Amino acid sequence: MKKIIIADDHPMIRGALALAIATAFGTTEVIECATLDELLLQLDKNGEADLLLLDLRMPGANGFEGLITVRTNFPATPVVVISALEDPRLVSEALALGAMGFIPKSTPRHEIVSALNLVAGGEVYMPSHLEPTPPAVARGTDVDPAFAQRVLTLTPQQRRVLQLLGTGKLNKEIAFELDIAETTVKAHVSGILHKLKVYSRTQAVVMAGRLHLDNFVDIAGG
Repeated sequence: MKKIIIADDHPMIRGALALAIATAFGTTEVIECATLDELLLQLDKNGEADLLLLDLRMPGANGFEGLITVRTNFPATPVVVISALEDPRLVSEALALGAMGFIPKSTPRHEIVSALNLVAGGEVYMPSHLEPTPPAVARGTDVDPAFAQRVLTLTPQQRRVLQLLGTGKLNKEIAFELDIAETTVKAHVSGILHKLKVYSRTQAVVMAGRLHLDNFVDIAGG
């Protein structure tokens, strides 16, 4: 019997997905979680699942942080992102972070069933209207050119903070290294997320990691 987890904080969404799962796979063990903490507890307790349907915005998920956490700690669990947001950039990032598919919540049930069957067969699913455009090459790396342009809008101090975030440093460690207040670091992080149009510091680090940030200093006049 397949064990499938639905991680979403909206009961109606979980119910609709459970019906699609029953149609796609017949008898299955469906486990519902409403927060990231519940999901991680379930995976810790019962081990890897055959499939995880993961909402990006449920409590604790913080955008792609939930996906990153699951893929890091439970790599054998296939993850399909479920989202109310329909943006090719989100699809591209979800797949880059290891998701096996991206299903908008507006998708009709018969299409969800087809998507689940496709993923169960080892394929990757994305809706045709959200297929990401091929990434362009910038400074020798694969990167969304629009994201690269947004990086150029960061101040020199913001770029330095982003670089230090990429090394895994905490806010207080960044504050110590740059000799600034921790509240100033928090303000820089908020500014970085706003300028880069990302949902979490983890996503900012992942995206910026595809760039050599030092290459942008001269261009930006920093």
